[in-house]
Amino acid sequence: MTDTNNPWMPLGLEGKHAVVCGATQGIGLAAAQHLAGLGARVTLLARNAERLEEARRSLSQPERHMTAQADFSRPQEVKAAIEAVVNEHPVHILVNNTGGPAGGPIVEAEVDAFINTFQQHLICNQLLAQAVLTGMKDAGYGRIINVISTSVKQPLTNLGVSNTIRGAVANWAKTWANEVGVHGITVNNVLPGATNTARLEQIIANKADKMDASTDEIHAQMSAAVPLKRTGEPEEVGRAIAFLASPSASYISGINLPVDGGRTSSL
Repeated sequence: MTDTNNPWMPLGLEGKHAVVCGATQGIGLAAAQHLAGLGARVTLLARNAERLEEARRSLSQPERHMTAQADFSRPQEVKAAIEAVVNEHPVHILVNNTGGPAGGPIVEAEVDAFINTFQQHLICNQLLAQAVLTGMKDAGYGRIINVISTSVKQPLTNLGVSNTIRGAVANWAKTWANEVGVHGITVNNVLPGATNTARLEQIIANKADKMDASTDEIHAQMSAAVPLKRTGEPEEVGRAIAFLASPSASYISGINLPVDGGRTSSL
């Protein structure tokens, strides 16, 4: 068990309220579980009420935590949901996380795909961050953590729309970090590599279909491209998010942190 009161590595989040987006599965759920395990009170934000309740019950001391419902394809719905949350409880930690767009080459991408993805990612992030800012300022403690992709360092093949919008979100986050640091608020990006989530399963299935290969073969190829020779687990990304949310990460801001087993070629 983690000693949350260790003075050498303070990780405890007692008294802190975290909002985790896309929290019903994968990386979002893992982040919520780790934040709750460190003592934070967590509000899980996603669109499916039944899955939200199931996710809430998976957290440590589930009765302490809350849910909020919104569809990220409807930014005004997200805005209304986060405003209702902050009216009840100031937010100290915001984890921006939502599913990526469908794959495909950029030369074939429809304009609507860019617009819709921009709304789901950057516009929703902006609305969420603006809503929690006052509470973070008042507390003198704020952590905004954006789950993006290693594509902000090295564009990924056949993910044209994602590469484009993820890059925009990374620069959005750096600009926020520059502006809100004076208030004791940090803003960082976590960049997962190939992680065993439903999205990775979908990507593997699509590749297997196009290459007339088995999903096991595609997964093995992905693993071979990683220096650690395996794909990641959501819990490994969740731990990185929880660390950045903790007091120990108080002087880390404006960075892109790959959690990819060393796969990204650039530093």
